[in-house]
Order: sequence, then C-alpha cells, then structure tokens
Amino acid sequence: MKIPIDRFMKVAFKTLYLKKLYPLRISRGVRDGQSNLYVSVTDGKHTGWGETSPGTSEGASSPEEAQRQLESFLKTHKDLSSVQDTYDDAMLAGVAPCALAALDIALWDLKAKKAQLPLYELLGFSKSKHATSITLGIMSPAEAKKRLPLILKNQGIKTLKVKLGSNDGIEADKAMYTEVLNYHQQHPIAIRVDANGGWTLDEAKHMMHWLSERNCEYVEQPLKEGQEHDLPELYKGRPLPIFVDESCRFARDIPKWAHAVDGVNMKLMKCGGITGALRIIATAKAFGLQTMIGCMGESSISIAAGAAVSGALDHIDLDSHLNLNPDPCEGAPLINEITMPLAIPGHGAKFKSV
Repeated sequence: MKIPIDRFMKVAFKTLYLKKLYPLRISRGVRDGQSNLYVSVTDGKHTGWGETSPGTSEGASSPEEAQRQLESFLKTHKDLSSVQDTYDDAMLAGVAPCALAALDIALWDLKAKKAQLPLYELLGFSKSKHATSITLGIMSPAEAKKRLPLILKNQGIKTLKVKLGSNDGIEADKAMYTEVLNYHQQHPIAIRVDANGGWTLDEAKHMMHWLSERNCEYVEQPLKEGQEHDLPELYKGRPLPIFVDESCRFARDIPKWAHAVDGVNMKLMKCGGITGALRIIATAKAFGLQTMIGCMGESSISIAAGAAVSGALDHIDLDSHLNLNPDPCEGAPLINEITMPLAIPGHGAKFKSV
C-alpha cells in the first residue's frame, strides 16, 4: 500500500518473514523467526528504507499493527521534511517506538541520499572501530559446545555475548557459561553477559561475583524491568560494569538511573529509530555513561542504520542479520569483526532483489 504525503512524496509498506539460522532463546522465550515490516519513503528521485522488528514490549506486536499505527499517523501528519519534528509528533500521537523506528530510519536514509552523503557522515560520526558481539542464546552445555565453533570460528569472531537468566536457574547459567570458558581456553575470546532481566537481586549479586572471576567484561540488564529500585544496591558492590537495556528505553530514562549504572544499551526498536538513538547518545555522554547499541530480530536494513551511529559508541552488538537464513537485504557487512557502514549515500542497505 502507498500513502501519498504530497504530490511528490509517498510512503509504502511491505512485510517479510525472516527465518533465523539458529533459534534464539533468552530468559523470556525462544524465537526461530518473525515477520518484519519495511517502510519506504520516496520523493520521486530518491527512496529511503526503514524496518520494524515488532514486539509487544515495544508497543506493536505484529507488522500489521505497526503498519496500522503508521497509516493512522500519516493521515494527519503530512510534512515529513523535518525528521526531528516527525519523530516528536509521532511520539505524542502514541505511535509504537518499533513502528516509528521504520519511518524514522527511512527518513534519515532519504535525507542522506538527497545530500549524497553516507548517513554516518551526515550525522557527524566516523566509522566504528569496535568489534560486534555475536550472540549465544540460552542453551545446554552440550548445545553450546556444538554451536560455539559454528558461530565464532567460521566468521573469525572473537567477541561473544552470552545470554543467561535461564528459567532453570543460576546453576544452569553456570553450566552453560563454563562451556563457553572451555572454548575460551582454546580460542581466546572477549566475553560479555546479558541476563535479560532473568535474575533476582541476590542472584545478580552472586552471579556478577562469579562471572567477574571468569573472564566476563560486563553484565547487561541483570534485573527485570520494573526492579530498577534495586539497582543502587547492586551497583554499590559491583565487581563488573552494569549496563541497562530494557530499563532504559529513551533519553529521558537515563537521569533516573545514571547514578546506579555504568552504561546504557540502546536499540532502535526501543527508542523509535535514529532520532531517539542520537538523544540517548547525547544524554548518556552528558552523564558520563558508556554507550552500547544492540538489536532485535532485524535484517541488514535496520542493522545498517545502527551501524551509522556506532562510531560514537563504546560497545556494539549488531549481529542479528548474521543469523538469518537468508537475510533478504544487504549493506551491513562484517569486516574484520566490525559491522561496517558502507561509504555510499544513505545508510547503505537495500533489498537484494532491488
């Protein structure tokens, strides 16, 4: 469906099912694929592309719901010339952040293409110099032993994010992590942990001390969203840096927890796209916090948009497109372990069939 904005600009939608190469299990469940919504904005000469990876926690549980929200918003919001104003108006209108992300990314892509600049240059950033983490979902030690060489060695990756917070408890977490250490002894890798809010305060204290003695660099989202009141106690005696993810969706959340964390993890689907990410970066830096960017079940379209801001960040976790079978898009290549933005106008990603 195409929505005419004015006599030049049009917005269109398409939905595709993305199958994962390896199912991903985290503390909240397991996924082997999902349907994503793609949004294009055309001015008659250039076309910008964006992507929604829907989720109930992000305000739209399906691509159909995301599209309905955007169509409703675009019936009254006809001026897309200012990306910032469009973002603010959509947020005020209650558009889900994951739905807004697709429109926002497409508008930034279009703006960069019209300026004949790579998006990262338009935003004033350099290319990232940090390796991306490759994610290992929750699994048994036996599964981890088989999976690790497949996802790391074959691509020359040396940075791993381990998902913990198993529903089977911290002993299951320890057993899986120990298998990661066994791999690490033969093939040294950097190891980070994301608990996805799967621990209680006492479990988080115990696990962080246990992990600090076993080559872990930091822990992401140790406590469940809604349990942020326990962050100051966890922060006081922390043996590892603490990053928050679900507990920090927008820049306005940062001042509430800046005194009790070491860094924030932004996701374009959480904050509504590049505009929201830029505000998180600025606010986090104002509070002296480290920054990270993560992803959800996204293809190269959204990953390329994330890569465009990654030059300003401390840690990168842009790998979901590497776990698709196949990725229908291209333009966010892995080069020397770095998810690299392309030096072409826009965010650099496109559909392979286009």
